[in-house]
Amino acid sequence: MPKVSIIVPVYNVERYIDKCLESLVNQTLEDIEIIIVNDGSTDNSKEIIEKYKKQYNDKIIYLEKQNGGLSDARNYGIPYAKGEYIAFLDSDDYVNIKMYEKLYNKAIENNSDIVECDFYWKYPNKLILDTRNEYKDINDMITNGRVVVWNKLYKRKIIYDKNIMFTKGVRYEDIDFFYKLIPEINKLDYIKEPLVYYVQRKTSISKKQSEKNGDIFIVLDNVIDYYKSNNLYDEYKSEIEYMYVRFLLASSFLRIVKIKDKNIREELLNKTIDSIYTKFPNWKKNKILKKNKTLKNIYILTVNKVTFKIYSKIFGILRVIKHG
Repeated sequence: MPKVSIIVPVYNVERYIDKCLESLVNQTLEDIEIIIVNDGSTDNSKEIIEKYKKQYNDKIIYLEKQNGGLSDARNYGIPYAKGEYIAFLDSDDYVNIKMYEKLYNKAIENNSDIVECDFYWKYPNKLILDTRNEYKDINDMITNGRVVVWNKLYKRKIIYDKNIMFTKGVRYEDIDFFYKLIPEINKLDYIKEPLVYYVQRKTSISKKQSEKNGDIFIVLDNVIDYYKSNNLYDEYKSEIEYMYVRFLLASSFLRIVKIKDKNIREELLNKTIDSIYTKFPNWKKNKILKKNKTLKNIYILTVNKVTFKIYSKIFGILRVIKHG
């Protein structure tokens, strides 16, 4: 049994996949398997993968499928994973060659269900460190967790036993996966060291703002439904409420105001504020929001149906000034 299985979905990343695979085949943790899922690439990604497969046949499992999107490719790779732990890495990103050794050693030391590390936002001319304090408990992870899946190790048994998969066909699939996994965790660990390079490219899906930004409502509703159907909602209601409001008024809001199509932009902005007040009419009384006086929370507490429209106009003007 390998120690770690790393699932790498690939779609038209011929400019980036060399660096990604180099960082994996040279890992200091030798007992790993690299599961590459070619999701119907139409560029030279296949030829590059086959070059690595020929040289590192003992480490690489190469799979091909018709294009189905990121979630579908990750789901396709999961049944092939035989490692004690599973990791995910996007094929345009790369990692420190000691990453999986460090995460795995921490996991074995403490019998961890999840081990997380810091990462860099990698821009053409700069690196920006993304770091946090260690999680206090599961409640803290629901409240403040970094939902990206590629800076973590996951105990394979949990994913298999609970059949936790990525929702296909939507953006923000990491949110769905992350929050469904959290209640199953008994032990989580964190390494305060940046070991992933999250490459920022203008052509990535996450940079394209469109009606697909509305998938955030589907994903957040999926999370709420999951907690309710598994009798977890009452236990974590304050955390779920805070998470819901935080996503819609912060990261999601900042993406929606960048949508060029005015009708789509206005529709999603209206849905944002309406959804918050419909789902959680008393959200202003949320104990986490009121207790933690961060700048983000102070901003959120200023939001109401009137100020939301004002903020939307201000950020819309800034979008026009910046992007034209």
